[in-house]
Amino acid sequence: MRHFHRTTLRPDAVLANADQYFEALGLKRGTSDAKGRQFAGPLGAMRLAVRMEGGHYTMVEAFTDQMGESRLDKNVKNFFANLHRAAEPRHRIEAGF
Repeated sequence: MRHFHRTTLRPDAVLANADQYFEALGLKRGTSDAKGRQFAGPLGAMRLAVRMEGGHYTMVEAFTDQMGESRLDKNVKNFFANLHRAAEPRHRIEAGF
């Protein structure tokens, strides 16, 4: 699956958050550079890519080796929500129903 998120955080802050978040899930960090990370573990494997986009936005893309809505995919979406909280700490994410 491919997931993406735009944030106002700098790429180095996104990667630091990714290291902390995914290693806490038991995923081991593999190849890494200034533009991305690879993680693998019992939930599956994923690649995270970050790049500056259109002024002050950072585009974050996550590619997982899972089909459908796996636990890894749900954790990627949760990671994106954590990025949103890091960028806007006063904003509360609530259900829209």
